[in-house]
Amino acid sequence: MTEPREPGGPIEPAEAGEPLDLLHPPEEVLLGFARALRAAGVNVTADRERTYLEGVAAVGLEDQPAVYHVGRATLCGSPADLERYDHVYAAWFSGTRAGSKDGAPLPRMVSQAGLTASDEQTGQGAEGPDAVRARASSAEVLRHRDLASLDRRDREELARLFAALRPRAPRRRAHRYATSSRGAVDARATLRSTLRRMGEPGEVRWRRRTTRARRVVLLVDVSGSMSAYADALVRLAHTYCAAGVPTEVFTLGTRLTHITRPLRHRDPDRAIVAAGGVIPDWSGGTRLAEGVKVFLDRWGRRGMARGAVVVVFSDGWERDHPEALGEQVRRLRAVAHRVVWVNPHRGRPGYEPVQGGIMAVLPHVDDFVAGHSLAAFEELTEVVARA
Repeated sequence: MTEPREPGGPIEPAEAGEPLDLLHPPEEVLLGFARALRAAGVNVTADRERTYLEGVAAVGLEDQPAVYHVGRATLCGSPADLERYDHVYAAWFSGTRAGSKDGAPLPRMVSQAGLTASDEQTGQGAEGPDAVRARASSAEVLRHRDLASLDRRDREELARLFAALRPRAPRRRAHRYATSSRGAVDARATLRSTLRRMGEPGEVRWRRRTTRARRVVLLVDVSGSMSAYADALVRLAHTYCAAGVPTEVFTLGTRLTHITRPLRHRDPDRAIVAAGGVIPDWSGGTRLAEGVKVFLDRWGRRGMARGAVVVVFSDGWERDHPEALGEQVRRLRAVAHRVVWVNPHRGRPGYEPVQGGIMAVLPHVDDFVAGHSLAAFEELTEVVARA
């Protein structure tokens, strides 16, 4: 292991071949390190976490200098992140608090393990005590895999992992006030308290505005180009409904379909089947602009979208003129509190928003995020909750 270093000094990874001594599963250690970086101010996204895990799996935990440089290459987005990375790396993997020689030791998070295939998969038996071997948790790896690359068994396992999602409703200020220990002076309550004491001065009462859950509207593209993701997106919509978030769900294809009622089944599988039964254009064509226009004319401008967080799940492939889609999203942005566009292709390396539909809507959306994996869905729930 590396020795504690002076603050700001250069990181000196262990000599090649010196393994990281892990006491916990390696994927927990590496993801914990990535989240510690995020807490330190480095913009570590789910895509960077996935790339980091894949990079460490490729070089192996036994090569500590390579692990160090893989993290710098995948988790840091700018030169300003490198110094923070060095501090967090030193503290996380050496067991000492960054910036202090004599600080209290942190728990040692690393064990003799590596991210390689299991013995059952490689056909090799256990080697000597110095052998470094491990495999990332299948569930953790599955969280970061692209939904389009999953087979039937992986999709069934992923469906069970959706139960771990905990969507939260965004909040807005309500018109009502509640008693508080600080805030604005509650003149009426203070006066009533004074009158009860026959005019004797007493404690000043305070009040503040309460908050209410803000509505979330989900528009899910179920056209042919989104068929690999549509089932998971509808399952995500059911998760929002089951979590008690005030949610309305529509599907976009050749027509607009309101599926909130069937998604209110408590059992997710029954809800998906019920929703599929009322969607007439699953894996069909796409008319995004027309669908958004119908939503605005029939539901949105009458109140459903007013002040709501509207989330559109689509890859932006528009059969009609892309300018028409941009105009409808502009109308949507005028009434909604916030518009979030979720594109599954956004999470792929090297993706560029070159589709005509995406280029037309980008000026009118507040957040443009990935939606290709369960980890991306977790980030999306945080974006919606903070809206």
